[in-house]
Amino acid sequence: MIVALLKKEITLELRKKSVIAGIGLYLFSLTFICYITFALRQNSINAATWSALFWLVILFSVVNSLAKSFIGEKKGLAIYYYSLASPQAIILSKIIYNTLLALLLSLAGLLLFTLLIGNPIQDLRLFIVTLIFTSIGFSSSLSLISGIASKANNSNILMAVLSFPVLISILLMAIRITKNALDGIDLAASYDELLNLLAINCIATALAYLLFPYIWRS
Repeated sequence: MIVALLKKEITLELRKKSVIAGIGLYLFSLTFICYITFALRQNSINAATWSALFWLVILFSVVNSLAKSFIGEKKGLAIYYYSLASPQAIILSKIIYNTLLALLLSLAGLLLFTLLIGNPIQDLRLFIVTLIFTSIGFSSSLSLISGIASKANNSNILMAVLSFPVLISILLMAIRITKNALDGIDLAASYDELLNLLAINCIATALAYLLFPYIWRS
């Protein structure tokens, strides 16, 4: 059932070509603004600034894309899904799909930054692992928060308020690991941060799996 729901999510997304184009344009616009601010004016951009700009672009792009997981779905459609699949299958399919989308956006952002601004990363393997772990954390957290916010009247405001403290903890770990990747420090130096990020992902996914059935029935 999870595979069927995942295929449904991908099929629906591919049909919305305007949405895909909008997400791509949003990501490109943010990256291009960074480009004309720094690189085009021949201002030197250090590794710390590159990291800050990259994660800001990825954060806004991912939140803008993943926030619509449940927000905007019609009530009748939710009831229809409830009659076909278990809440656990629905939330897991959302998390997997959102992870793929977040990872795709992160890799596309990295490509754009490399082409327009440059790529000072010394340890690309560590950075890719960081992108994968961060994408999982973003997707599991935002999928659950989107489910909660969809039950409220001011869903967009509630989404922003609830997601901020959760995403900050994930970003802190990601930025610390990114610093090590930029400096080319040995992988062993990032084990603690990677384990912390993995623990956050496991907790967020477990909470989504356990709490979503109660949210779904309300």
